[in-house]
Amino acid sequence: MSAYYTIAVDVMGGDFGPRITIPATIDALKRYPHLSVKLVGHQEAITPFLTQLNSEVACRLDVVHAAETISMCAKPSLTIRNGQESSMFKALQLVGDKQAQACVSAGNTGALMVLGRYILRTLPNVDRPAITSTVPTADGHCHILDLGANVDCSAEHLLQFAIMGSVMVQAVDGIAEPRIGLLNIGAEEVKGNEQVKLASRLIEEKGGLNYIGYIEGDDIYKGKADVVVCDGFVGNIALKSSEGLARLMSHKFQSSFKKGLYRKVLAFLASPILSEIKQQLDPSRRNGASLLGLQGIVIKSHGAANKTCFGYALDQAVAEVEQNLPSKICNEIEHKLA
Repeated sequence: MSAYYTIAVDVMGGDFGPRITIPATIDALKRYPHLSVKLVGHQEAITPFLTQLNSEVACRLDVVHAAETISMCAKPSLTIRNGQESSMFKALQLVGDKQAQACVSAGNTGALMVLGRYILRTLPNVDRPAITSTVPTADGHCHILDLGANVDCSAEHLLQFAIMGSVMVQAVDGIAEPRIGLLNIGAEEVKGNEQVKLASRLIEEKGGLNYIGYIEGDDIYKGKADVVVCDGFVGNIALKSSEGLARLMSHKFQSSFKKGLYRKVLAFLASPILSEIKQQLDPSRRNGASLLGLQGIVIKSHGAANKTCFGYALDQAVAEVEQNLPSKICNEIEHKLA
């Protein structure tokens, strides 16, 4: 992409705020020569991080002062009224005002969703935005949506999620016909509740997608589908369970190899393989969840992300900006659901 594009970064969000978000953003500016960034947050907290920048990077940085920060425990429903001077609100407003093409925040997830929907609105023919991220599979990764934005979904919502997920994978992963699977308690047609059964029929009849039918939880990690569709209640449990299992496995390996000299020798010999597996399963390497269905790009970073992991969220924002993802989703939704 030859033209400059701009990302608004809520530097105050997350557990560590500017000491993580600003260095990660500066590194992103070095990786992407056509990127410019608006750092949104308290000016006094931002300025110390900018004193040693070279002119090539500094000229692509703007500071937008925001006097307040939305806390991680703030009630999302109150942020529309009480959070308009916050860094999150102002970062999203920059996207709404077309001064930036994407917003990245490690702040309160509920607040980001509520404010994103309030400021940016949903795309035409999209009832609800959905959160999506990736999980590792046997041969790469797959995208799951929704991951918690919508705990109750109709069959029509799941159809919209399937279309949005398919467009995203086509654009970002370059897969021409992504395999779409609907998460269920069994692969047989008789399995599942009425909502899931109806969603399956709608996706097959109206989606015009590469729909492979029902998949079960263990099929996610076998790589059977490129996009896994479910409601936010199920998706969030599936994601958190897989992340917890990955951490448990890592802990078990470490504690087991410390028991005795023989095991320590084995651990030393196997360390390159173990490091590779740990890296592949590390949830932080997939940091950067997309809020699909809004009239603008919004990326949610994990609140506890370090500099490298926040950088992954910025990478995700850049990839979606370069693909003009909201426009592609809008066109596909209109084409398939008209």
